[in-house]
Amino acid sequence: MVFSSITFLFAFLPAVLLAYYISPKAVKNLILMLFSLLFYAWGEPKYILVMLTSIIVGYTMGILTDDFKKANKIKQAKIATALSITVNLGILFFFKYIGFFTENINNVPGIDIKPLNIALPIGISFYTFQILSYAIDVYTEKAKVQKNIINLATYITLFPQLIAGPIVRYETVAEELDNRRENIDDFGEGAKRFIIGLGKKVLIANVASEIFEQLSSLPAGENSVALSWICAIAFSLRIYFDFAGYSDMAIGLGKMFGFHFLENFNYPYISKSITDFWRRWHISLSSWFRDYVYIPLGGNRGGKIKTLRNIFIVWLLTGFWHGAAWNFVIWGLYYFVLLMAEKLFLGKLLEKIPTVFSRIYALFFINLGWVIFAYDDIGKLGTALKNMFGMNGLSLCNQLTIFTLLSYGVFFVIAFIGSTPLPKKFMNYISTKTKIYDGIEVVLLLVVMMLSTAFLASDAFNPFLYFRF
Repeated sequence: MVFSSITFLFAFLPAVLLAYYISPKAVKNLILMLFSLLFYAWGEPKYILVMLTSIIVGYTMGILTDDFKKANKIKQAKIATALSITVNLGILFFFKYIGFFTENINNVPGIDIKPLNIALPIGISFYTFQILSYAIDVYTEKAKVQKNIINLATYITLFPQLIAGPIVRYETVAEELDNRRENIDDFGEGAKRFIIGLGKKVLIANVASEIFEQLSSLPAGENSVALSWICAIAFSLRIYFDFAGYSDMAIGLGKMFGFHFLENFNYPYISKSITDFWRRWHISLSSWFRDYVYIPLGGNRGGKIKTLRNIFIVWLLTGFWHGAAWNFVIWGLYYFVLLMAEKLFLGKLLEKIPTVFSRIYALFFINLGWVIFAYDDIGKLGTALKNMFGMNGLSLCNQLTIFTLLSYGVFFVIAFIGSTPLPKKFMNYISTKTKIYDGIEVVLLLVVMMLSTAFLASDAFNPFLYFRF
């Protein structure tokens, strides 16, 4: 099930809200857990067993870790924590990466391992990282152990952020799992945030996705250099509004149930550098790798060589986390190179040049990075990059280029503006100048909701890109 579906909007969500708000406080987490399991089982019920295994291991090892720490048995506490981490990473490796390694090992002459053809459980990368954060935070005493398995299971299965994040750390919601207060203001803000996210997903990301799918499949005779760049820009808009829209919906749904998740995006396409971009894009993932991988490895302590090593490991893992394919590894290493260049010399130059040029620089390399991300077929990736830089004999521009710009020009302008703080600033300005701002806002939200519902009812193209992670 996805948020942007008629079933979710008009059946599942009303049902869970009704059940949640008529239930006494003592069973609210149980209600959320059961509905979350139903939400997950809607697409692949057999993989609930995988999730429950991870939860039971995380819960049991967390209890043992806490008991050992209280008894000052640090070695045993480390073993319990290590077991939780190893088992959960092992599950992630088996389902997400075993096929990739089998395929590559089979390229060695004389080796022929039969592929297992295992389907990837939806959202496994996200909920695995949440369980890992819980295990580590309990050991480091950043968070108290959760002795109520229903509460821990609610944290892991919580449907607003289960499928595609943001990666909610246990310490962020630990208090709210046991003690939270729902109120009408949070509910209203949550509903507003959900509708905005739904609009981003359905009205912008889906359209950008269709443009990308059309242009990326063009035969060479109909393509051009300009169309190749338009195709790449369409994917950049698709992935931003798809994932940012989902994060908005997740944060909004969380507020409707009394949870306050941290922000996951901060207008990444206005970044002045690649370093700035990764402070703004998928913030929960960047901070997770920083706190649980980079800093434990030593961070920037120990000299330049060790710092470079640590950053290399982080970006290799970041790329590999996104998918079991070579393009994701290349994508991670691509950002490692760019970030190292900025850290060593380019960053100082970017601070000196006019902002407009630093933003053009950032957008150019961000867009190029999304091309690497988009194609898990290395051959298609190579062709796409060659097309963009005129290396396949394509014309600079053709009639289809003009037709595409005329057809989608207004959409691109709206999407570009929508990826900046300008709409928010405009609405804030309007709120200070008119007494009927609340009415205007309600009308706009109703329009977005109705348009989104109409698009969904028409069975329009509606994939969630980050589901594969």
